[in-house]
Amino acid sequence: MVANNPLYITDFWSASALGAGNAESAANLAASTAPGMKLTGGDIPGRDVYFGNVETQLPGISEPKDDFRSNQLLALAFGSMAKKIEELKAKYPPERIGVVLGASDTGVHEAQNFIFEWLEGGKKPDRFHFEMLELGSPAKYFASIAGLRGPAYSVSTACSSSAKAFASARRLIYKGVCDAVIAGGVDSRCAFALNGFAALGALSEGRCRPLSPDRDGINLGEAVALFSLEKDPEGAKARILGVGETSDAYHATAPDPSGEGAAAAMRQALDEARLSPENISYVNLHGTGTVANDEMELKAVESVFGSSPRALVESTKNLTGHCLGAAGAIEAAICIYRLQALGGGTALSNSFAFGGSNASIIISVD
Repeated sequence: MVANNPLYITDFWSASALGAGNAESAANLAASTAPGMKLTGGDIPGRDVYFGNVETQLPGISEPKDDFRSNQLLALAFGSMAKKIEELKAKYPPERIGVVLGASDTGVHEAQNFIFEWLEGGKKPDRFHFEMLELGSPAKYFASIAGLRGPAYSVSTACSSSAKAFASARRLIYKGVCDAVIAGGVDSRCAFALNGFAALGALSEGRCRPLSPDRDGINLGEAVALFSLEKDPEGAKARILGVGETSDAYHATAPDPSGEGAAAAMRQALDEARLSPENISYVNLHGTGTVANDEMELKAVESVFGSSPRALVESTKNLTGHCLGAAGAIEAAICIYRLQALGGGTALSNSFAFGGSNASIIISVD
């Protein structure tokens, strides 16, 4: 990757437990309130947990193979991004506009329910389609409804997925494959994922408390966040200045306690942006609220920024929940909201995943 080639964010939109749309999300972020973060049950036997829900009404989808909640979230986002996408198609050929989405659950929740129904009744439900389980299905669906014919694929590296989607989109544009890319992430409520984290002992007993001495685990959440990315700066709302990607391969689920891979991702992003830590005004931590992750990440941040960073450093997962494949994208949107409230600046956002997949992105708002 050629250093210091910015990508311009010419439009973006998000929905999460903070709210649906940029105005509502930014206002609730500023007020530290999350209307969608609620105690709910039904997914984990005998246990209620806090989950960050998207509370607004979602569009219906007529095609059964596409009718699952992640795609409904994408359809909601498309409704707000449609004008920008039409502008892109008027500016570039549709085959030169790509779609890269981070995702981890796709239609697993719905497919699991249909499989239970199949096992109990002995007949495959007509509503069940194996395409629901394909990780590429959200990108394929969005490209279809948007009328885009460029490369369309998903990145699925667990919790770093949609941060890495920005890196993939950047490569598509700067390698000359695309003129513009719709990048971001989507993940929806999934009983399989909730039970998996419960089995790991990673779910908080209440609201998650990232960085707190008494933190006891994560809350999960659902979200969608999409960004139109171009080399053309006209109408830009923000810029992506650098992306760092590293891989620890330390453990299947536990982070490397040294934080070396996480720190290397941050340094790589800074180097690509040609910035020093002193140039960063806001850091959005991965900050899950587990004992191991937060300890590792604070160690990594201190190694890059020192013990007294100039930047505002925080985790926002107590407001959104951990949105898994959509985490990097929703937190990129949060970076923009925070920088807009600060009157501009430069943010670094961290996303770390199972298997030691690390990604850091640097976003600037004038």
